Formats: sequence, C-alpha cells, structure tokens
Amino acid sequence: MSTFDRLSINTATIKKASLAQALELTVAAGLSHIGLWRDKVAEVGLETAVEMVRASGLQVSSLCRGGFLTAADGHGQAAALADNKAAILEAKALGTTEIVVVVGGLPDFSVSPGAVDGGGNATTVVGGKDIVAARQRVADRLAELVPFALEHGVRLVLEALHPMYAADRAVLSTLGQALDLAAPHPVEAVGVVVDTFHVWWDPALQEQIARAGAEGRIASYQVCDFNLPIATDALLSRGFMGDGVVDFASICTWVAEAGYDGVVEVEIFNADIWNLPFAEVIDTVKARYAELVEPHLG
Repeated sequence: MSTFDRLSINTATIKKASLAQALELTVAAGLSHIGLWRDKVAEVGLETAVEMVRASGLQVSSLCRGGFLTAADGHGQAAALADNKAAILEAKALGTTEIVVVVGGLPDFSVSPGAVDGGGNATTVVGGKDIVAARQRVADRLAELVPFALEHGVRLVLEALHPMYAADRAVLSTLGQALDLAAPHPVEAVGVVVDTFHVWWDPALQEQIARAGAEGRIASYQVCDFNLPIATDALLSRGFMGDGVVDFASICTWVAEAGYDGVVEVEIFNADIWNLPFAEVIDTVKARYAELVEPHLG
C-alpha cells in the first residue's frame, strides 16, 4: 500500500489551476483521488467535466459545495433547494457520493450561495440576526433535501466551520452541532466532515470524533493548518500542514480510532500558496502529508 493511496488534492489548494491542469497534475503526482469545487466543473460544463474526470482515471473524493440554507424568505429557500438538488445531481454524475454542505450564516450577512471562497460578496436577504432561527431553517431545509439525496445515492456532508465564520458562512461551529443536525436522518443521507482548520480548537473534539465514528457519520477528513497571524481576510489563514498550530498527530489518531479509513483531502485557502507553481504546491502537500498525517492514520 502506497503512502499516498488515501491522499486527495482538493482543487481549492491549487485554486488558479484549470480543471484540466488539476487533473493532469494530480495524476502526475501519482495520486488516485481529487476533490472538486463546483466552480471548476462549471467552467467547462458538467458533461465535459464528467468526461475529463473519467479519462483521468481519478476518483472524485467529494464535491464542494452545497448548503447556504438559512434564507428566511420563500424565494431564497426555493433557490437554495434548487441549487442543492443541482449539486446532488452533479456529484452523482461525477462519481462521488459526497457533497460537502456549508450551511450558511446569518441571513443579513451570508456570502452569496454562488460565490466561490476567496471572493464573493455578502448579500442582504430577509432574516436578520436571529442565529437560533437560522439554525432551525438549516434543519428544515435539510429535512427537505434528504429524500432527494437518498434517491440519488449522494450523502449531504455537513461541515462545521470555525466560529469566526458563523456570521457569513456557517451557523454550525462544532462537530457536535453537525452530528446533532444529522441525527434524525439515515447515515446514507447525512454525514459530517472533520476539517482540522475548523475544529482543532474544540475542547470536545476527541469525544465528538469518537461519537461520529460510532454513529457512522464520518464522510470525509480534510486537513490543512491554522496559520498565525490570522490573515486580513480570515478565510485565507489556512496553510500547509506543519506551518500553523494544529496538532495533526492527535487529531489523525482520533479519526483513525473512530474507524475512518477513507480518503484524506488537503484543502487550503491561502493567497501566497495560490501564487506558487501548482506542481510545487502538490509536492509540498505530499511531503507534509507523509511526515505529519499518514503516520498517524493507523
């Protein structure tokens, strides 16, 4: 078994690469998995993207992203449901069972659902600052999406984001919250992703990872570091493993002990890294993964 059998490069890590470049570089690096963002698929069209992925021989580990379910007005809710159903169909066509869901922030401050991270502006919709109501609307919309997800064999993978993103991107801030939201639904329909950048700080993390494993909910494991000082745009504070504060030995061990033996995606938002040669980025990812992540995966 190769050191890199479980490693997946998420296209966000080489954001400026085209889909064709991302696929070619991932194959050249000897990897078998790639995580896709929907913007890369949209650039070429779904049908062409499916053909390109198939020709590459790579397996799509996940598609990012669905979500943004907090709108309080009927039009916004209908638009969110339509977009998420489209994302589910895209995931199925691309051959992945996992669609990552970023649930959305406060309605008055949420990023536009169509915006790609690293850009995009807040858009004001009806709903204000009531975070309790926003979380309830996430639960309501999720319940509406689950039958469609089950019908198409795609899992909605809830992502808890660091609390600094609660206003504009995700009113789910802990793995425990994500598991509570998933609990009413079949494990085939709703899972969770453990993303080291977002959850490393959580005092209950070990317990909640164990819970996620026991409940069969871990659908994805994403790794990157949490850099200091925090970037002017906090979204861009991710870094290569080893450059920041995350204790990968502990978290990787907890994920392995929870029974997760699936793909490990590296997803990095960092302007400096985006400006590096793509192959250099992938080489660094591989080296840091081999040193800091893979030895602790069991």
